[in-house]
Amino acid sequence: MTFLADMFANKAFLSGLLGWLVAQVSKTIIYLIVNKELRMERMFGGGGMPSSHSATVAGLTTATGIIYGGGSIEFAITFCLSMIVMYDAMNVRMETGRQGKLLNDMVEIFQNMGKNITPEERLKELVGHTPTQVLVGCILGILVAICVCLYI
Repeated sequence: MTFLADMFANKAFLSGLLGWLVAQVSKTIIYLIVNKELRMERMFGGGGMPSSHSATVAGLTTATGIIYGGGSIEFAITFCLSMIVMYDAMNVRMETGRQGKLLNDMVEIFQNMGKNITPEERLKELVGHTPTQVLVGCILGILVAICVCLYI
């Protein structure tokens, strides 16, 4: 039981976890406001505003910087991890979503032409993030980490 207690007393861990949670709840609420539809899958799904991946790694990195300092190996590792995750969210995963949309559109066109194409399910289209979504997630993670490190 000491492991769990230690884990939840770890401000860097809590910052990343709470960054993710706040981003996912925000993403669900924003989707509800914009689309007038509550989709609980937004609570756990990828893509959308803000980026929970960015909020998670930015929270972890910020707390690590506050706790261990900017010159520490811990900060260097988390910073590099953050850059990789945010790059991936904006580029690789965003392109995957574009490809999914294109393929879904092609299947629909072929079906409308009378072709016998029956995909098991549509490909996910909302998997990546725009630069703005990543930036907002990053700022959110930084703010969460500052709050955790100062007030918890």
